[in-house]
Amino acid sequence: MQTSELGGLYNQVLWAAFILSAVFGAIAQRTHFCTMGAVSDIVNMGDWTRMRQWALAVAVAMLGFAALAATGQIDPSKTLYASNRLLWLSALVGGLMFGFGMVLASGCGSKTLVRVGGGSLKSLIVLLVMGVAAFATLKGVTAVLRVATVDQFAINFVAGSAVSTWAASLFGIEKRVAGLLSAGLLGGALAIWALRGRDFLRADNLLAGLGIGAAIVGMWWVSGHLGYLAEHPDTLQEAFLATNSGRIEALSFVAPVAYTVDWLMFFSDKTKLLTLGIASVGGVIAGSAIVAVLTKTFRWEGFGGTEDVANHLVGAVLMGVGGVAAMGCTVGQGLSGISTLSAMSFIAVAAIIAGAVAALRYQTWRL
Repeated sequence: MQTSELGGLYNQVLWAAFILSAVFGAIAQRTHFCTMGAVSDIVNMGDWTRMRQWALAVAVAMLGFAALAATGQIDPSKTLYASNRLLWLSALVGGLMFGFGMVLASGCGSKTLVRVGGGSLKSLIVLLVMGVAAFATLKGVTAVLRVATVDQFAINFVAGSAVSTWAASLFGIEKRVAGLLSAGLLGGALAIWALRGRDFLRADNLLAGLGIGAAIVGMWWVSGHLGYLAEHPDTLQEAFLATNSGRIEALSFVAPVAYTVDWLMFFSDKTKLLTLGIASVGGVIAGSAIVAVLTKTFRWEGFGGTEDVANHLVGAVLMGVGGVAAMGCTVGQGLSGISTLSAMSFIAVAAIIAGAVAALRYQTWRL
């Protein structure tokens, strides 16, 4: 590829990411898809419907990722979640912080963006505070603390820390085959469990599970295939266009919010480039806003009082710090990460759910 053609491809990646994210936001607004809401429904009402939505989305993302990898569309070893180093304590502590924080802040990173699109001013405040806290944990004061503490505890694996890699080594089979088999077993089990739920086979539930999962798969293809350059014309090295990490990325809503705040603050600095993650933040808000306006559910929303403000501010900080430490949120680790069968993602998601349950119990005690 010539340097003159690079700009066009870069824009294609950004527009594709924006459109897929807008679809994500529109579906989440229409169906009330929310991981925190799913946990809350179970704890407070014993209702598993939204958890089945989430399980179906995970299954679709998992099966789609495995299919892309098996057909050579993407290289699973080049994703953001592929690592030989399992940061188990970072995933555990960060996940607990994020899970507790998302309950205090009335939603995870993706739900916060969806609520902003629906007119929630308090979610806008949460978004900005979470972004600042996340950026500090990426490059600032809490980043130093993170690197000096939880990041020091890790388990190193020669072949990698994905479940499919372990299966390949254990049974002596090729990695792509192991990936397909592992995804087929885990994803298939999740899909069957979700679809067998009582009264689950309704349009909104299917739209949430299938649509959200498909959006994750689409982002893997955009980042890992459409934006892939075997040899960048300027550096002569392999590159994945428009990614902050320089690796294959899918949807995630903590670090990208931090990069969005940074990009807006230093917009005139030409070294601050628009990336896939930033485009996805704008896309979710736009998609949510369109559906909210069309369905006449757009409503301005403010804080209910001083305690409400305090809870949301504390929750936003916990989500920003915890989300970066755990390398993702309920979407970044819960959908994108788990679709790669990353062991760190399973630990992070379990910790996020545990943190959310603890926060819900705390709120009940407060009442």
